[in-house]
Amino acid sequence: MKTFLSNFFKLAENNTDVNRELMAGLTTFITMVYIIFVNPQLMASSGMDQGASFVGTCLAAALACLVMGIFANWPVGLAPGMGLNAFFTFTVVGEMGYSWQVALGAVMIAGVLFFLMSVTPLRRWMLDSIPLNLRIAMGSGVGLFIGFIGLKSGGIIVANGATFVSMGDLTNPETLMAALGFILIAGLSVRNVPGAIIIGVLTITLLALGLGFVEYQGLVAYPPDVSSTFLQLDILGALDVAMVAVIASFLFVNLFDTAGTLLGVANRANLVDDQGQVKNLDKALKADSSSSIFGALLGCAPVTSYVESSAGVEAGGRTGLTAVAVGIFFLLAIFLSPLALMVPAYATAGALIYVAILMLGGMEKLNWGDATELLPALIIIVMIPLTFSIANGIALGFLSFIILKIASGNTRNISSGAWFLGAIFISKFAFL
Repeated sequence: MKTFLSNFFKLAENNTDVNRELMAGLTTFITMVYIIFVNPQLMASSGMDQGASFVGTCLAAALACLVMGIFANWPVGLAPGMGLNAFFTFTVVGEMGYSWQVALGAVMIAGVLFFLMSVTPLRRWMLDSIPLNLRIAMGSGVGLFIGFIGLKSGGIIVANGATFVSMGDLTNPETLMAALGFILIAGLSVRNVPGAIIIGVLTITLLALGLGFVEYQGLVAYPPDVSSTFLQLDILGALDVAMVAVIASFLFVNLFDTAGTLLGVANRANLVDDQGQVKNLDKALKADSSSSIFGALLGCAPVTSYVESSAGVEAGGRTGLTAVAVGIFFLLAIFLSPLALMVPAYATAGALIYVAILMLGGMEKLNWGDATELLPALIIIVMIPLTFSIANGIALGFLSFIILKIASGNTRNISSGAWFLGAIFISKFAFL
């Protein structure tokens, strides 16, 4: 068996072995397993059954990892993306009033478009058309969006009639535990403890259990029924003019997040040859883009590559065997549904806040010297959380980019793709 795995995944060529790859897979899984607790909670807020969403999350992640490992031979783990799941629930369903079935239809359409872009020159055209500052701003803006939701779900910030938001009641035990969860995760992370996020989530859950705030439901059980979310997407309902900006948001955030993650992991895993070309990048992009399609069938927000995969790479992962191991661990996690359903929202709040802060790290790469590039990026970063909408934040940033370029006389720096998106966003605000 080891000989087959070694030959299939070309372990010797990549200076690794089976044991090292499996250990790397376990490391990556530990760093990203928090998604099986966080994602079902967010999706349940849209009206989905939490148990079914838990199974869908595990299955979508497992299938995506297996495809990435076997097809692309990359050591990258995948799962439903943070940020887009919040956009799915709180904006598309909560604010815009669509059913979660229609929102899944939008995820499917965006996934198909992403896949088509990945097998045609459209992907390169789109990546080159969007200014770097705006690409960075999308990730940072989504990070603030996640952080806002984490602070809200943990009770650290609350609604206020006079100031819109204010500090929550820090004498409330649940609020205190949410804050403690973040502090614990941050403290473990700075000490480079593997699995800091999941340790923090489970610690707060155990504390809540000990204080009698949650009821023990067991650890292992047969998986919940997934039929209530499986194949329940409404594609026809998503073919609504008002959904264009939503589909575009799913598409572009996933596209740029994927490209950044894959390139980052490729450099860490020495997947770049002497000419600077990334090995099997096209296959990795195809594997990632196809994942959102079957993820939508299982009732998940867009599935994407996880930057946490770099932890497995640091542990020695160099081939797709690492990703396959991650996928197998996600399959086994299906039997942990009682534990997942027992985790309270304030236990995952700290994880959301911590992930949000990590996503803000890209801001250091912004071009701070050109106001026509910087201001639109800052508008995206600020307006995504303040409008509570990824779509609106991106739209306002793109329109301000075009306006500032025109005002400065630099229209030649506006790409055809930016003009195209600008027209779409103008139509969104004018007619929708």
